Amino acid sequence: MPKAYLIGNVTMKDPVAYAEYARQVAPMIARFGGTYLVRGGAVTPVEGNATLNRVVVLEFPSMEQLKAFYFSADYAPLIKLRQQAAEGDIALVEGYLPP
Repeated sequence: MPKAYLIGNVTMKDPVAYAEYARQVAPMIARFGGTYLVRGGAVTPVEGNATLNRVVVLEFPSMEQLKAFYFSADYAPLIKLRQQAAEGDIALVEGYLPP
């Protein structure tokens, strides 16, 4: 079974509120089996029109676990907090499983 990834490209509107979101969400991610691979590091575009801001990549053992996290009742209020504090794009992506 391939791993699964949450990939986000976020632009903060309210850094204080976003910091509160980050503080609350980190232990929840771990509780659902997820880990941070990328969490807002420097971005160096090298091709195309890469309009990346604060990039976040989370890894989960499976898409089932990622969806359990993202669609959980526990995460729902944090989604609202994140959306108030920032805007951006979020995608759930299935990892590559070699043949």
